Amino acid sequence: MGTAEYVAARETILRHRTDWAAARAAFRWPDLDRFNWALDWFDVHASGNAAPALRVAGEDGTVEVRTYEAMARRSDRVANWLRGLGVRRGDRILLMLPNVVPLWETMLAAIKLGAVMIPATTLLAGDDLRDRLERGRVRHVVAMAGDAGKFADLPAGITRIAVGPGVPAGWHDFAAADGAPANFVPDGETRGSDPLLLYFTSGTTAKPKLVVHTQRSYAAGHFSTLHWLGVRPGDLHWNISSPGWGKHAWSSVFVPWIAGACVFALNQGRFAARGVLDALVAHGVTTLCAPPTVWRMLIQEDLARWPVALREVMSAGEPLNAEVIERVRDAWGLDIRDGYGQTETTATVGNPPGQPIKPGSMGRPLAGYDVVLLDAEDREADEGEIALRLAPPPAGLMAGYEGGTGPDGMGAFYRTGDVARRDGDGYLTYVGRADDVFKASDYRISPFELESVLIEHPLVAESAVVPSPDPLRLAVPKAYVALVGGQPLTAEAAASIFRHLRERLPPYKRIRRLEPFDLPKTISGKIRRVELRRREEARPQPVARLEGEFFEEDFPELRG
Repeated sequence: MGTAEYVAARETILRHRTDWAAARAAFRWPDLDRFNWALDWFDVHASGNAAPALRVAGEDGTVEVRTYEAMARRSDRVANWLRGLGVRRGDRILLMLPNVVPLWETMLAAIKLGAVMIPATTLLAGDDLRDRLERGRVRHVVAMAGDAGKFADLPAGITRIAVGPGVPAGWHDFAAADGAPANFVPDGETRGSDPLLLYFTSGTTAKPKLVVHTQRSYAAGHFSTLHWLGVRPGDLHWNISSPGWGKHAWSSVFVPWIAGACVFALNQGRFAARGVLDALVAHGVTTLCAPPTVWRMLIQEDLARWPVALREVMSAGEPLNAEVIERVRDAWGLDIRDGYGQTETTATVGNPPGQPIKPGSMGRPLAGYDVVLLDAEDREADEGEIALRLAPPPAGLMAGYEGGTGPDGMGAFYRTGDVARRDGDGYLTYVGRADDVFKASDYRISPFELESVLIEHPLVAESAVVPSPDPLRLAVPKAYVALVGGQPLTAEAAASIFRHLRERLPPYKRIRRLEPFDLPKTISGKIRRVELRRREEARPQPVARLEGEFFEEDFPELRG
């Protein structure tokens, strides 16, 4: 069934966890022609295993812990119960749950059944939710009882399953799974090519696409993610992310349970940096991965006041600014290790543990991936679009977009749409999305480079740089900013920021306009620059000042 080959690949990554070159040289993707990750790996590893697999803490101090053995047996009951409700191999289940124990139980059960999961954020509602149901061809829904009202217009024939108290009429109570038989027997073999997860892309630039991942692309594909994260057996791993984001399955399901570690989650009604820091200490979390938005909020606190037990700290989702990395290093003596991947892939580039870290770099290609940079003519270059060589396709690459092209129809490369630079040691530095990079006065501008300078100013918490129309230069860089503590952008603050930029940037890269703004984001914390670009494109012409906006020319005293 592929289990022996799977275990061998896992041991290769764990054995070479601090040796990037050795891991790259020794690792091979397992074939997994017939393989079910929950049955052929998780249940095998869980048999008689009393080690903790899941630890979920609440803001009220409650803590739920499940062992590997308990998760295997409980997911058997849930699988049998779901099958009794009509869930069949290939059926699509929308999972709209927060970080509660039934989320992990349902995911394991669905994998055992051969059902296909569509994780969704609990923030979904209205047209966005309807779009997921229709385009995902959903047959079953699992949601919190409190969210049942969002599904009032569900088409007939969709199974409704509710978690928690207050189960409404017409919905099945998830607690009824307690009475299902304890031993699960699959109805047939699962192939590695069978669909496992459908994820809607984060939608930073356009309407989200539906990405199809398979048993193999996530079960085997996440060996590269394990290579990057460096999670070890027995670790308590916390990945701060929403279950509606692909990164949740990466680091809150597959990688920790591949490694034999324990998943940690904290249920917060509203994100609070101090609550996160308190939880790190109270629970003894050893490995932490969080998006840049979270790291930028954490460094607003005096991190040194929290004596964490962390060994590894990581960031993913967008590039992390050097200022944040330095603040964490000063407080905890740890380097945040950046990594890169997409909803369409697993982790493809990263800084594994034990490797030299270069400020601003997202690292080098991870085990199993052949990464190249391509110019517009598909020629390899030192700066260009990040692409994956498809000879053969890496296991972690999606099967394709729903109703679209898969790896077999992509030609020689899968192009990511992201641009990077490669140095002489093979380290990649992110430049930006191909559609985010713009020209001002005929110079090529990378928003991330300018945002990294902005965040070094003590008043700036977050920023997004986009082109703003200009009659002379065609476009000038403009920064939408959120200030520390939510304070307003006054003329004095704007002058200070413009002065900071003039001291650090050449004239052709200088940000010429500032505006305070509540930055639009995806559920994974990525800034939706596309909304800000559209806002600039729609501004009145000739260029008129927007409310609250400051122009560099407002401060003639800065010249000279």
